[in-house]
Amino acid sequence: MNNAKTVLVVTRDVVLLNIIGRLLKDAYRVIDFANIQSSLDYIYNSIPDLLIIDIAGDIDLDRAAVRTLNEMKSDPIFGQLPVLAIFGDKFIIPDWKHLLVDDYMRRSCLEIDFFSRVGLCIHRTERMVEINPLTRLPGNIAIMKQIQKRLNMREAFAFAYADLDYFKPFNDKYGFSRGDEVLKMLGRLILNIVKNKQPYGSFIGHIGGDDFVFIMAIDPVKESLSNGVEHIEETAGEIIDNFRKIIPTFYDTEDRTNGYIESVDREGVKKKFPIMEISIGIAHNKGREFSHYGEIAEAASEMKKYAKCEGGCFKTDRRCETGISQKA
Repeated sequence: MNNAKTVLVVTRDVVLLNIIGRLLKDAYRVIDFANIQSSLDYIYNSIPDLLIIDIAGDIDLDRAAVRTLNEMKSDPIFGQLPVLAIFGDKFIIPDWKHLLVDDYMRRSCLEIDFFSRVGLCIHRTERMVEINPLTRLPGNIAIMKQIQKRLNMREAFAFAYADLDYFKPFNDKYGFSRGDEVLKMLGRLILNIVKNKQPYGSFIGHIGGDDFVFIMAIDPVKESLSNGVEHIEETAGEIIDNFRKIIPTFYDTEDRTNGYIESVDREGVKKKFPIMEISIGIAHNKGREFSHYGEIAEAASEMKKYAKCEGGCFKTDRRCETGISQKA
C-alpha cells in the first residue's frame, strides 16, 4: 500500500465513511476529514489523487464549504485535483457552474459502481491533465501556458526557477528512491511556503528532476516595483532556509556529521560533495516587456546560474532597474 493512490474523503457521516473505507481499503489509501476547511492543510501539503465530498442535503445549507471547494478548484494548482461528489438519492443536481466537481454518484449506487467510478476519476485526470507523477504538481505544458497567459493579459508577476546543488551525487550514492523522497519533500515545501505567502495569484510547477518553478503576482497599483519583487525574494529566502534545515535528515548519520558525501562527478571522478543546497533565479516583467514565455524563463534561468556559482542563495534579474545590481 506504500505506492497506493490517496483518496481524501470529506464527510460527517460515519456510516458513509465506513462504506467508503470498506470498498476502497484493499486498493487505496483513504484519509478522512469532517469538513473541507479542515482538509485544506493536508491538500496543500500533500495533494491527494482524488477528493470525495459528501453533499447529502441542500447545497445552500453549506455554502461556505461549496465556496471553499470552488475556490480550490479555480486555483491553477488544485484545479487538477479530481472531485467526486456523493449526493443523496433525492438531491436535485445543481447548476454545475456553481459546483465545481468532476463527477458524482448517488448514495444508493455506491455498492454497485463506486469502486469503478473512483478508478475512472483518477485515470481520467491522469490522461487529461499534464502533471508530474512524482510530486503531482503541474508540468511543462501547464507551466508554459500559465506564463504565456499572464504575459498575454499583461499581468505583473515574478517568476522563480529553482533547482538543487549536488543532487546527482546524492542520487548516485543513495539511489533514486531516496532522491525521489527529496524531490517530493521539496515540492511540498515550495507549495506550502508559496501558498502561505500568496494564497491567490501564485503558481507552482515541477519541470522535472530537481527543477521547480513558482510564480507570484505583483499588484501594479498597490505595490512599488521593489516591494513586488521583495515579496518573491522573501519567499525564496524562506524556501532556502527551510530546505537547509530539512535536507540533512535525508543523509546517513556519518555523512551528516562530516558535512559531505563521497560520490563521483559527471566524468566518473570520485570527489567529496557538500550537503545539498537549493539555488533560485528570479525574473519579473514589471518595467520590462516580455512577449514570449521563453524570454522570462531564460532570464530566470540565467539568474539561477549566477546563484549556483555561490550555492544556496537566490539572484534577481534587475536589468530593467537602472543602476541597481543583482541581489543575492
